[in-house]
Amino acid sequence: MFWKIVGVVALAWVALALIGALFEHLFGILVVSAIIFGGYLLYKAISSGKHDDIMKV
Repeated sequence: MFWKIVGVVALAWVALALIGALFEHLFGILVVSAIIFGGYLLYKAISSGKHDDIMKV
């Protein structure tokens, strides 16, 4: 029974370590993609503003 408990604890520890490593790397990818998406939205907002000025003239 003791070794079953030790095995379950070790398995849970390894699983949490893997999940933590995945989240650490995915967080970096999330930040980079948010910056790129924000830049895209900013570009679209600026470029659509120029077209609205041309249409009004």
